[in-house]
Amino acid sequence: MEQPFSLTSEVREGCLVISTNGYVNNVGGEAIAAEFQRHFADGVCNIVVNLANSRVVNSVGMSFLIEIIEQLNDSGGRMVFTNLDPSVEKMLAIMGVFNFAGKEKTVDDALQRFVRPQP
Repeated sequence: MEQPFSLTSEVREGCLVISTNGYVNNVGGEAIAAEFQRHFADGVCNIVVNLANSRVVNSVGMSFLIEIIEQLNDSGGRMVFTNLDPSVEKMLAIMGVFNFAGKEKTVDDALQRFVRPQP
């Protein structure tokens, strides 16, 4: 049986870091979007999504993440995914998500991405 979805968040170096736990489906995607919106309303426009404890992201969960990416791109913000399970990373690559969002191995690597110049 799948464990219930949960998340934790913190603002580090001006970036929202969301760490997920469990299956990112409609419930998980909605929770991520709600947490993002709460901080976005306060001016936070860079987000790191740590998927270390989420091995599955379904299409509905992905649709919430894509909506966040679109909102960030429209406002000059960025999203970076970290700690990706190989199957989740492959799915994101197939969907072309990395054309609009980044990926890094760790949260610390992602935070460094926001402070160093982009190529």
